[in-house]
Amino acid sequence: MKSIAVLGLGKVGALAAQLLVDSDFAVIGVDMHADPDKHSHEVRRIDVTDAVSLGALFADVDAVLSCLPYHLNIGVSDVAHAAGIHYFDLTEDVPTTNHVRKLAETSKGLMAPQCGLAPGFVGIVGADLIAHFDETRSCRMRVGALPQNPTGLMGYAFNWSPEGVVNEYLNDCEVIEDGERKMVSAMEWREKVFIDGLELEAFTTSGGLGTMCETYLGKVDNMDYKTMRYPGHFDLMNFFFHELLMREDREKAGEILINAKPPVDQDVVYVHVAAEGLIDGKLSRKEFVGAYKPLMIAGKSRTAIAWTTAGSVVAVIEMVREGTLPSSGFLKQEDISLAALMETRTGSFYTR
Repeated sequence: MKSIAVLGLGKVGALAAQLLVDSDFAVIGVDMHADPDKHSHEVRRIDVTDAVSLGALFADVDAVLSCLPYHLNIGVSDVAHAAGIHYFDLTEDVPTTNHVRKLAETSKGLMAPQCGLAPGFVGIVGADLIAHFDETRSCRMRVGALPQNPTGLMGYAFNWSPEGVVNEYLNDCEVIEDGERKMVSAMEWREKVFIDGLELEAFTTSGGLGTMCETYLGKVDNMDYKTMRYPGHFDLMNFFFHELLMREDREKAGEILINAKPPVDQDVVYVHVAAEGLIDGKLSRKEFVGAYKPLMIAGKSRTAIAWTTAGSVVAVIEMVREGTLPSSGFLKQEDISLAALMETRTGSFYTR
């Protein structure tokens, strides 16, 4: 794998493309509105909903990374499958992942959805902790992408796609509870989490576990994923979506929220993963806790949410090129070695 197309050159896509260039890939960026002079790689303006144009592009590359809104990924994955190239995306959307997984049954290349932060990196961490135990009674995964210096009662800024955040807050969430795989409502099971003395609140949101509930059913008694926010956020968002009925108009909800809380440059990503179980007959607990802030990459300051998302998928792509991961079939995030990921050029960012 030497060449790759990156679809969508927003903050995450543009950074992923740059990281791939820095890792010696030949990159073709695709964005209808991108300025070619602002990128260090070739840029093409292609309608990604046009299967013929996309197919012509895929004939020139070995792989594709989609950084597009989730609802466009099914069409992209179909064309990638037909072209026989590797496919990677960042989606948290379960139906999209199920579609990609079905394609993987007959794919020539690797089909690897959910390669971002959550799902993605957090699942790799969770699997690493679970591997320490002879018997695992719980694995709790928490991620919070937040402004470092919040203002207002909501204490938030939309550094991620508002469309994606709205779906995470409203779609049902998969969990394992007392050995049973089930679906629960989003924005439930609120709890307190402390990181270096900072109090956060966590609650269920959809998509963060990827395929982990399927993989660990019968092996882990309790597993869930929650989003972390500053205290008070939960009540306000519950009021917004449910009492004001904004859940009935997701597009409008996203517009209101991004207008009220636009993105910031100084953000922080908190990752808190904890597993408990038996090791040599003794009850033990293992934790992974990280606080990631913006980094200077390729001469520019990159937000924490951008580099933690782009960094994970680019590290995975590096591992596929190096033969550390399979070159065909369907890739689950929990099958990726955390240690091997952090040994890649891009994965080493997580150790800074």
